[in-house]
Amino acid sequence: MPASVAIVKYADERGDWATEKVIDIPSKKVEGWALPEMPGLITDCRNPKLVGQLFLGGSICKGGPVRVTHDEELDQQPDPLVLNGRVKAGSAPQMLQLSLDGKRLYVTTSLYSGWDKQFYPDMIKEGSLMFIVDVNTDIGGLSLNQNFLVDFGQEPHGPVLAHEVRYPGGDCSSDIWL
Repeated sequence: MPASVAIVKYADERGDWATEKVIDIPSKKVEGWALPEMPGLITDCRNPKLVGQLFLGGSICKGGPVRVTHDEELDQQPDPLVLNGRVKAGSAPQMLQLSLDGKRLYVTTSLYSGWDKQFYPDMIKEGSLMFIVDVNTDIGGLSLNQNFLVDFGQEPHGPVLAHEVRYPGGDCSSDIWL
């Protein structure tokens, strides 16, 4: 089964460019999706460390049109994302920004409007989301912060798609971007 692979490019000790495979995620066999296998879409840094795992929406959640027929990682399809008592099935985490202290991961759900229209058509009608994943830097672990939600479906002129967040003065070349 094909896998999604994350490869990072970095400057080695001599200043030469080098590459390194850091993660290998197996695809999931599915029905009810555009392809018979669903690859992972990965955002990674060098030397990643698994400290926890959350499923926060996405195509493979229970109750959606996609049925996973084979999965090397999970015994069952994950539950859909629930925020403020509402199921948010029409989107999934896309863009990530880690706070400077490493304790909060800010997440938005729009990746690219063309892909959003294809893979998450409900998000086009309902707007994207921004939420926080709390990172336990002492013992490890991730948890969804139930007290923070920005629902871009509630904008005065209709739903919008929020792609990325950044800190004041930051830019896309900042070392705090993932």
